[in-house]
Amino acid sequence: MAVNVLAATDGMSYAEWLEQRKKGIGGSDASVVCGINRYKSPVELWMEKTNRIAAKEAGEAAYWGTQLEALVRAEFTKRTGIEVTHTMQLLQSVEHPFMLANLDGVCEHPELGPCIFEAKTASAYKAGEWENSIPDEYQLQIQHYMAVTGYRGTYIAVLIGGNTFKWRFIPRDEGLIAMLIQLESDFWQHVESVTPPPLDGSEATARFLAERFPRSVPQSQIALPDSAADLLRQYDTACEHLAAVQEEKLEAENLLKQMLGEHEIGTLGNRTVTWKQFSQERLDSKTLKAEHPALCKKYTNQVSYRRFTIHAAS
Repeated sequence: MAVNVLAATDGMSYAEWLEQRKKGIGGSDASVVCGINRYKSPVELWMEKTNRIAAKEAGEAAYWGTQLEALVRAEFTKRTGIEVTHTMQLLQSVEHPFMLANLDGVCEHPELGPCIFEAKTASAYKAGEWENSIPDEYQLQIQHYMAVTGYRGTYIAVLIGGNTFKWRFIPRDEGLIAMLIQLESDFWQHVESVTPPPLDGSEATARFLAERFPRSVPQSQIALPDSAADLLRQYDTACEHLAAVQEEKLEAENLLKQMLGEHEIGTLGNRTVTWKQFSQERLDSKTLKAEHPALCKKYTNQVSYRRFTIHAAS
């Protein structure tokens, strides 16, 4: 598959790199477009690509991931004997120009020829995500890269918690790539037509809206469009289903607690049920306020947030 070198990234500043990424969809954007990213929603990505908001600065984890990339690459070669060529180019698909790829490296597979190398770092808390496979967002990222380059496989290596090293070979998945191309094409049409993608029900979207509209104008009011009627019905139906499901869950929980009685642990096959005693210390704010009001006021912070509710008309 033919690719263009959109830009050389050697010596490129982070701000310049972000500007180049606005020209298309990168590998780390793939999970956002597919709606499975835990930290960013499709509409937030759309606003970045259309210059409505600035991309957030890379956090501490991303910084150290970049710093440790060379170490992960070297350790992979040490353990496998496979040499990795470090690449510093932003690639662009000729067939689908909206698809970009910034590879950590390329290497040779003994049977499939040129392949992608991807280096990752992860905290010890996420070790379970690497137990038998790789996290879904990284699966989408490397399949996106293979869609751009035409390569038939990717070696992905990860340093977990600073003391556990793993690597896997992930083959090209034509079905997943076809889905990615379609979803990314649809998303890029939203960018080119300056039409926002529809909001979804993800936590990332809820968090984005809370950050986008952190404050309300007191007592301000608008008339909602007629289309809101369908959303209100959807909300009411979901609340009814949720209440029924929660009641069903609580019933099962109560019956299991009755079976446990004074025992902490119950087992059935490969399942374990626990009902353990925990103790924790809590600040008695009511007593503190009554006996030491000045001290209580000194260490009290006001937290502002918006609460969403739906009421029947009075």
